[in-house]
Amino acid sequence: MIAYVDSSVILRLVFGQANALPEWPEVERGVASELVGVECLRTLDRLAHAEPIPIDRIVELREAIYRLTDTLETVALSRPVLARAGQPLPTPLGTLDALHLATALLWSETLDTDLVMLTHDRALATAARASGFEVSGS
Repeated sequence: MIAYVDSSVILRLVFGQANALPEWPEVERGVASELVGVECLRTLDRLAHAEPIPIDRIVELREAIYRLTDTLETVALSRPVLARAGQPLPTPLGTLDALHLATALLWSETLDTDLVMLTHDRALATAARASGFEVSGS
């Protein structure tokens, strides 16, 4: 499967949360915005400030984020991505989700390849479905 992967998928896998995607092993080619690494690391940092987490555990989680994001083909936040994210979308989306959807749309169109949107974010999943993507995870 060729899949666009958002940060919610990476975070559930890294934290070993319930309902992590059973389809993850089927991903042959994962694509993500370069935002995904920043989003995951910021989430970990916020969590570390909110509750006591041993430094060794934080290091393990950061390493796991790096390992997973290194397996993905990352797409730069280019002018075309930013321009597409600023255009009207089929459903309401915040800025980061709009950037993810725009990245997936442009990548898919440029390579003329179908991809599955992997996300646990309901707003992004709804917009992706309305944009013609198959969605898994939400």
